[in-house]
Amino acid sequence: MASFDVVSRVDLHELTNAVDQTNREVSNRFDFKGTNARVEQVGHELTLRAEVEFQINQIREILAAKMARRGIDLGCLEFRKVVVTGSEARQMATARHGIDVDLARKIVKLVKESELKVQATIQGEQVRVSGKKRDDLQQVIATLQGANLGLPLQFVNYRD
Repeated sequence: MASFDVVSRVDLHELTNAVDQTNREVSNRFDFKGTNARVEQVGHELTLRAEVEFQINQIREILAAKMARRGIDLGCLEFRKVVVTGSEARQMATARHGIDVDLARKIVKLVKESELKVQATIQGEQVRVSGKKRDDLQQVIATLQGANLGLPLQFVNYRD
């Protein structure tokens, strides 16, 4: 039986490179001179820091451009509210990785509603789809790509 896995992963190395490029551009831009604006990264957690909320929005746009250039889907970032305290504004963001149980159930439901002769099973933070025909699996991939699930999906580990 042929099968593939549906996963949601973020390349942490590419994310780090995007953050470094963002910090480099922010430090060189004229409108950020004399400010302590930057992006900090600890694992999958990002913190955008600046003096005012407007600068946070500019940093977020720069970060989005750098991530897109590095092939990271922007849908993986989950931004929280901007917090303004005294002389600093900051915004936390999380690079989501892995498929949570609710989304996995939604994926399984979409696969079953497609009425193709395939099976979908939840395996931790991924969903395995298996079937006899390669064409059915390709239709499942097309269906999942067309569905707006709110999280970028990758299709890996294809076995014939």
